[in-house]
Amino acid sequence: MRTHKLGTSGLEVPIIALGTMNWGAQNTEEEAHAQLDYAVEERGLKFIDTAEAYPIPPSPELQGLTETYIGNWLKKRGKRDDLIIASKVSPADFVRTRDIRGKPTLDRQSIRDAIQGTLERLQTDYIDLYQVHWPERQTNFFGTRGYEHNPEDESTSIEETLTALGELVDEGLVRFIGVSNETPWGVSEYLRLSREKNLPRIVSNQTQYSLTNRTYEIGLAEQAIREQVPLLAYSCLNGGVLTGKYLDGKQPEGARFTITDRNSGRYKSVNTDAAVKKYVQIATSRGLDPAQMALAFVNSRPFLGSTIIGATSVEQLKSCIDSAELELSDEVMEAIEQVYDEHPDPTC
Repeated sequence: MRTHKLGTSGLEVPIIALGTMNWGAQNTEEEAHAQLDYAVEERGLKFIDTAEAYPIPPSPELQGLTETYIGNWLKKRGKRDDLIIASKVSPADFVRTRDIRGKPTLDRQSIRDAIQGTLERLQTDYIDLYQVHWPERQTNFFGTRGYEHNPEDESTSIEETLTALGELVDEGLVRFIGVSNETPWGVSEYLRLSREKNLPRIVSNQTQYSLTNRTYEIGLAEQAIREQVPLLAYSCLNGGVLTGKYLDGKQPEGARFTITDRNSGRYKSVNTDAAVKKYVQIATSRGLDPAQMALAFVNSRPFLGSTIIGATSVEQLKSCIDSAELELSDEVMEAIEQVYDEHPDPTC
C-alpha cells in the first residue's frame, strides 16, 4: 500500500487509516478485534485512529469504550511499536466527555487528565499522534459554515494548549501532535506559536472531506501543501450515504442512519440525493463500486495524509481497504468534476 509522509514528523503513514468511532456502539469488542486482526495482520494497515470521546453517538455509559477495546487487543497482541496509534483530546462537554474527567477544556490540567485516561485505556506508554479533537473557541466546525465572532470568548488560548501538548512530547507520552476540525486561522496560529515559542509543530489536520463536501479545498488545501500539514480525511463516505444505500428514502436494516439520526442532517441534506445519484451512476456505469470510487477520489488528493475508513463488518472493511489499489481514469475524474460543478458541496 502507498504511504505518505505525515507532515514534518518523519512518520510514514499508509494511505488508508483504520477508523474506530463505532466500536462500542455499533460494534462489539469481538467485532472490533476481528477488524483489527484483518486490517493490521492481513493487510498491513498499521495506522489506527481513535479518541477519548468514542464511541459515537456519545453516551455517558459508553464513553471511552473504543479505546478500551483497542487496549485489550494490544495486550492480547503483545506488540505495539510497529503501529501508529492516534487519539484525540476533547475540549468541551459537547459530547459529554465530562463523564470521563469532569468538564474539560484545553487547558494544561485537562489535557494532562485526558492523556492519562487515554494511555490507561489503550494500555500503552505513548501515543504516536495526539490531536485536539475540535477547537474550544467558538468557530465554524462540524458542519457549521457561517462564522459568528464572539468578542467575549473566554476559551483556553491556543498558546496554553500548545504549551501543554509540548510538555507531553517532552515527557515522551506523545510523539507528535495534530489538530482536527481546525480552521485555516487556527492552523496558522498553531504554526505561528510553534515558530515563535519553540513549541512542537502540528503535523496534520483531521477533518471531513468527500465527493459531496470539498470545502476543505477553499483554504486548507493550499495550506496543507505549503505548510506540510496534510489532511487526515474522515467521513469520506458521509456515513455510507455515498454508497447509494439511502437513495430514495431507503433505510437499510443495521445501517448507521437507520440506527440513529445523529449527523444525518449533516450528511443527508435535501440537496444530497441528486448529487449522490449521479456519482453512483458514474461508478456503476463503469463497473466500479460507488464506495470504492468515492474513497479512491479522496486517496488521489495531493494534500492527503491518510483516508480514515470505518466499517461495521470485516467485509465492508475489506472493500474499503481495496480502494487503495484503485486509480481513477482521467475520464472518471472529469465526470466527477462535472457533477461537482453542478452540485457543489451539498453536505457539510
